[in-house]
Amino acid sequence: MGNFRTGNTSKAGFLVAGGAISTQFGAAFATRLFHSIGPTGAVSLRIGFAALALLVVNLPNRDKLAKVQGRGRDIWVAIAFGVVLGAMNLTFYEAIARIPLGVAVTIEFVGPLGVTIGGSRRLMDLAWAALAGIGVALLAGRGLLGGEIRHLNLLGVGYALLSGLCWAGYILLNSASGRRFRGTTGLSIAMVAATIVILPFGIVRGGWHLLSLDSLWVGFLVALLSSALPYSLEMYALKRVTSRAFGILLSLEPVFAALAGLLVLGQRLDMVEVAALVMVIVANLGSAWFDSNRSAIVVDI
Repeated sequence: MGNFRTGNTSKAGFLVAGGAISTQFGAAFATRLFHSIGPTGAVSLRIGFAALALLVVNLPNRDKLAKVQGRGRDIWVAIAFGVVLGAMNLTFYEAIARIPLGVAVTIEFVGPLGVTIGGSRRLMDLAWAALAGIGVALLAGRGLLGGEIRHLNLLGVGYALLSGLCWAGYILLNSASGRRFRGTTGLSIAMVAATIVILPFGIVRGGWHLLSLDSLWVGFLVALLSSALPYSLEMYALKRVTSRAFGILLSLEPVFAALAGLLVLGQRLDMVEVAALVMVIVANLGSAWFDSNRSAIVVDI
């Protein structure tokens, strides 16, 4: 049955945190592409280069790739994972092109929060999820709580909601793919599928500008920071915790976004935002502590 381990949530927390930091720095570079190739072009380069990087990493493991043949059911799971992953990125980039990033992340978070609540049978799990959800909502600041929601672009809100639904599917399919494939083989298949889905949209919007040197090098950097590295870390994290616990850990994403805004962009935090950060951190620490102390057993594959 494999090796059993307990208390893996803390390890998963470090993996998710590393992925969140990488994603936020990648997002900062991605904004440089919006004016020339648009959100769809930026996503196309990000996913395409990430797929290429993962294929290069897995190329020496030809024996592993050969074993994939004949596993039709597993391959379809990875392909479904890739389609959802591509849709999640495409709709999110379209959202942040129309509404503030903090508001978009807050709306999108209904996806992982739904996974957390929907998969739980314990009151304590619901309490941690609720605390994390409140903290993420506060991180949107006055965009949601100060009466400015009437000024939000409704199409952007719709894209963010759709991205949140895709995010929920991403969590579940990432976990399923991770159980079926060793290493990043499943993720590589998923990224290729995502590229096939997204690239036509990127070509229509970006055209020949996709091949400019500036677009290519920024797109490659964004691919490493926002796709290849964080998705790999999250896949390994999902092998250590349940999808429900992973949904709570993902609340670190807006936390690092707020910190990156302070450190990189000079955006100061007010008392409400500081309180929100504390809520999210407490929810993550509480979830990790209770998971480790109830001796949850996870099977390594």
